[in-house]
Amino acid sequence: MTERGKHHTIEEWLEQPSERRLELIDGELIEKALPNVPHAQSQGGLLVGIRSHFHRKPGGMGAGDGWWILPEVDIQLGENGYRPDVAGWRRARSPEQPSGRPVTLRPDWICEILSESNRHNDTIRKLRRYHQAGVPHYWLLDPDTGTLNVFRHEPQGYLNVLIAERGQRVRAEPFEALELPVGLLLGDDPE
Repeated sequence: MTERGKHHTIEEWLEQPSERRLELIDGELIEKALPNVPHAQSQGGLLVGIRSHFHRKPGGMGAGDGWWILPEVDIQLGENGYRPDVAGWRRARSPEQPSGRPVTLRPDWICEILSESNRHNDTIRKLRRYHQAGVPHYWLLDPDTGTLNVFRHEPQGYLNVLIAERGQRVRAEPFEALELPVGLLLGDDPE
């Protein structure tokens, strides 16, 4: 459900019950779709594939730099409020785990899992607003098509640096220290 015609504020967004799963984009309160099974599988796959290897202190066990990898946290970027499916912060930039509602520290990576009801917001509106907010990496994971799109922030807009599909193994920015099967990110059983 989208509440059109009224310009809402961050304060109004925060007053809403968190179980409503609302985002505030360009003054509109937009309800995120309830996750279906493919969405939940993909979110779980992301956490297994990414969080299990990167959510740790720098230099600890695992691959690459240390990260905070968190699902479904409210984040404020400017006058907009989001609840990305999964977001990450480099521990080199944020030694303490981001906290509060909303988190006001810009993530270093966001992944949205596409659903029919929110596809336009994730692929158009959020892509533009995340870029404007300076989010360095944005992923779109699509359970329906079995694809992963990886975007890197460039001054003129996001550059799509990787398009991959189920069956492929990738080193996807910013987690290129580890080769990951796209199917695992989509929730398939580990190889």
